[in-house]
Amino acid sequence: MNQYCNPCSPLMVHALEQEDFFTGRCILVNGPVIIGAGPSGLAVGAGLKQQGVPFVILDRANCIASLWQNKTYDRLKLHLPRQFCELPYFPFPENFPEYPTKYQFISYLESYAKKFEINPRFNESVHTAKYDETCGLWRVKTVSKNGSITEYICRWLVVATGENAEKVVPEFEGLQDFGEHVMHACDYKTGETYEGKNVLVVGCGNSGMEVSLDLCHHNASPSMVVRSSVHVLPREILGKSTFELGVSMMKWLPIEMVDKILLVAARLLLGNIEKYGLKRPCIGPLQLKNTEGKTPVLDIGALQKIRSGDIKIVPGIKKFSQGKVEFVNGEILEIDSVILATGYCSNVPSWLKENEFFSREGFPKSPFPNGWKGKAGLYAVGFTRKGLSGASLDAIKVSQDIGKIWKEEIKQKNQSVAVASHRRSKLPF
Repeated sequence: MNQYCNPCSPLMVHALEQEDFFTGRCILVNGPVIIGAGPSGLAVGAGLKQQGVPFVILDRANCIASLWQNKTYDRLKLHLPRQFCELPYFPFPENFPEYPTKYQFISYLESYAKKFEINPRFNESVHTAKYDETCGLWRVKTVSKNGSITEYICRWLVVATGENAEKVVPEFEGLQDFGEHVMHACDYKTGETYEGKNVLVVGCGNSGMEVSLDLCHHNASPSMVVRSSVHVLPREILGKSTFELGVSMMKWLPIEMVDKILLVAARLLLGNIEKYGLKRPCIGPLQLKNTEGKTPVLDIGALQKIRSGDIKIVPGIKKFSQGKVEFVNGEILEIDSVILATGYCSNVPSWLKENEFFSREGFPKSPFPNGWKGKAGLYAVGFTRKGLSGASLDAIKVSQDIGKIWKEEIKQKNQSVAVASHRRSKLPF
C-alpha cells in the first residue's frame, strides 16, 4: 500500500481550488501527516509501523532531531538516566552509560529511524495547516528551501514539533549597540574560543548553568544573570537519580511531601544556595514543573564553581552599551560576549489554523495526560512538559488510536468488497 498518491482526484483538486490555498503540487496522504522529525515524531512513526498504518513525516530541517544535532553544545549529556529517555519499542544499547552523551543519543535516534524504516521528508517548512470542513480533511501547506509549494491532504494530523521549536530572544535596551559577540545558547558549541574572555550568560536554567560550567572549563570568566528564583537539586542522591527517586516516591506520597523531602536532601547535599544569590521559588520543584513547566536545575558541577567565585552571579539587566552591561542595582560590568540562555517556545500558533485544542502559547489546553487528542483527527505529541518519557507515552496513545480506526475501516472496506463480490457471483449472466 502506498504511503501517498499524487496527484489528488480531479474532484478534490476542484474543491481545493475554490480557495486560493492550493497553488502548487497536491499530495493525498493515505494515512496521517506527522509534523516534526524529532524524538516525538519518530516515536509516533514507529508506533504506526507496528500498526501497519502508512504515514508521512515532514520536517523543516535537513536531518532527524535537528534540535539535538544542530542546536546543542558539545558537552551536553542527557539530564535524566537513560531508562527515562528511551523511545517506545527500542531500548538503548546496553553499553551506553547511565547518562548518554549528545552524540550517543543522536546515534540512538538514527538507529531508531533505521530500525523502523522511517524516512522523513526534509527541508519542508509547514506554512499553514488547517482543517477543511467541506471535505473533512486536513490541508497542510509546505514551502521547500527552493521555494516550491506542496499541499498534503490527510485525514489525521499529528503535531510533533514539541516545546522547543523556536529560541526565545528577549529585548534588552542597548543590546544592538553592544557589538557582534551576541548569540543564543542554541548556537553555542564549546567554550574554546572564549578563553580569557569575560562572558555574560543570561539565564540560570539547566542551559545557563551548563554553558557557564563549560566556559569555566575553557578558562573563560562567566557571569550568570539570575533574575528570578530557581530550584537547584543534586543530579543524584545517595547514588540514585534524583528524578527517579521523585517518581518512585510519588507512587506512595503526595507531591507536596515529595517536594519537601527533595528540598531537605538538597539542603543537606548542596547547602544554602541562597547565600550565593540563588533564591528558591515558594512552590516545590515538582509542583512548579507540573504547573508552570519550569524544570529544576540538576547540578553537575556548576554550583561548586559558583561557590568558588569562578561563576559570578549577577542581578537583572538594565541596559547594554558598547562592551558593557549595567545591572538593575547600578553595577556596571565590562564584558566581551553575551550568550542568551533564555530558553525556547512552541511555534504551533504560527502555522496551525486552529484555536480550540492549542493555547496561544502553543500547548494543548488540556493538561497531561489528556492533551494528546483533539477533534477532527488532530493529535499532539511532545507537549507534556515531562520530557521524553511523557512524549513516549503520548506517542503510544496516538499511534494506537489511529491504528484502531485504520484497522476498523480496512475491515469494513474488505467486508463491503466481499459482499459486492458475492452479489455479483449470483447474477444470472
